[in-house]
Amino acid sequence: MNDSGNKSTPLRFFVTGTDTDAGKTYCSSALLRGLQLSGVQCTALKPIASGVDTDGLNTDAKALAAATGQLIDAVNPLCFQLPTAPHLAAQALQQPLSLADLEQLLPLSDSQLELIEGAGGWLLPLNADEYLADWVVQHQWPVVLVVGVKLGCLNHSMLTVRELRRAGVPILGYIANILTPQMHFMAETLQDLASRLQLPLLATMPYVPGGADDDECLQLAAQFRLQLAAIGKSI
Repeated sequence: MNDSGNKSTPLRFFVTGTDTDAGKTYCSSALLRGLQLSGVQCTALKPIASGVDTDGLNTDAKALAAATGQLIDAVNPLCFQLPTAPHLAAQALQQPLSLADLEQLLPLSDSQLELIEGAGGWLLPLNADEYLADWVVQHQWPVVLVVGVKLGCLNHSMLTVRELRRAGVPILGYIANILTPQMHFMAETLQDLASRLQLPLLATMPYVPGGADDDECLQLAAQFRLQLAAIGKSI
């Protein structure tokens, strides 16, 4: 943990997804953009990532760093080259992961808010006995769920929400991230999600490979801040 000057512990929250490639980073980047446009100082932390580009860097970490202006190493301190389950990559390198390791990655900051983005889905293993979810539960960080809207998302989202509720973490709401714009019964699927999850919908993010526009980012940030206030936290 970094200790220095007037730095302190920011308000933290956790972004998880219904699966790998649900769009966590796409939605996290949009939320960070909207918050910063609203005047909120933000940082991002993706403690664990797998898979690198030709620069030897994780593309999700790059996107988050671009959204906040941080150094990539500050956003993503643990990165494994192979695009595989992080605990298996760590095991192959004889560098096992643990909750204690993660705790050392929480920096002090001069920001008001820190977004912590998971890897894969909610129950990402760290080792034989510990999960990334255990870290979130330990700190009782509020959670935002990114639902990758595609065939199968109803099952994935309900299973994830059931486990989030069982774990007892505060759930701020979900973002419906459209992955398959030509999906059959799209409107009905979105309505079914809302009915079954019974959670605040923070935003429905359209399929826009170039990224959400400023208005969409601001609307997402506004809904997020409303849900933070609803659990007694404000920024």
